[in-house]
Amino acid sequence: MALATRAAKPPSLIGSVWRSTVGKKAVMAVTGLIMLAYLVAHMLGNLKVFFGAGEFNHYAAWIRTIGEPFLHHEWFLWLARVTLSAAVVLHGVAAYQLSRRDLAARPVKYRGRGRGRASYATRTMRWGGVILGLFIVWHILDLTTLTVNPNAQEGRTYENLVASFDRWYVSAFYIAAMLALGLHIRHGFWSAAQTLGVGSPRRDRLLKALANGLAALLTCGFIVVPVGVLTGVVS
Repeated sequence: MALATRAAKPPSLIGSVWRSTVGKKAVMAVTGLIMLAYLVAHMLGNLKVFFGAGEFNHYAAWIRTIGEPFLHHEWFLWLARVTLSAAVVLHGVAAYQLSRRDLAARPVKYRGRGRGRASYATRTMRWGGVILGLFIVWHILDLTTLTVNPNAQEGRTYENLVASFDRWYVSAFYIAAMLALGLHIRHGFWSAAQTLGVGSPRRDRLLKALANGLAALLTCGFIVVPVGVLTGVVS
């Protein structure tokens, strides 16, 4: 007696997109832009540290009240954290899986100058991603949960930041991570533009200049804070 076979359930649209190489690149592009928007806002907020403890602590307290009274206290902050965490995880998983596919499809190393440059950029993105992942964990433990912060006073954001960056090795790690971030943004912004179909022969030069400008601006904007603490400008 023949057994009736059930029709295979067609894959969902989301599943199909995620399993494809193009879909993973699109996920990386969109999540990368989400993180880029956060970084710009975060950098501008960090620069308020140069206006003194009162200004910076007031800014840190204001972030927790965004959306009130429609949103409860800190709801906006937690929504931003959840969105950013999801973007980071999706970005990292997609990058890892694409890297595995790339290695499986190309067991023999590329030869030639052009391919060498592409390989160098890919390795930079991979190691830069690892450095940034480790930095994010440390940064959360240091200035969010205050687990490893030598000051660890709730609501004293300025004092906690100064206490953290006053340790030279923490500032050195932060600066190294920001340099990796700059390289990541420089290559990632360009790749995202190509993936999302924004690039064209007429716009490529502008996009490259924009990628370089954003990378330099964010790198300098973040690095100036620990440098300010180490030199005593922020104290």
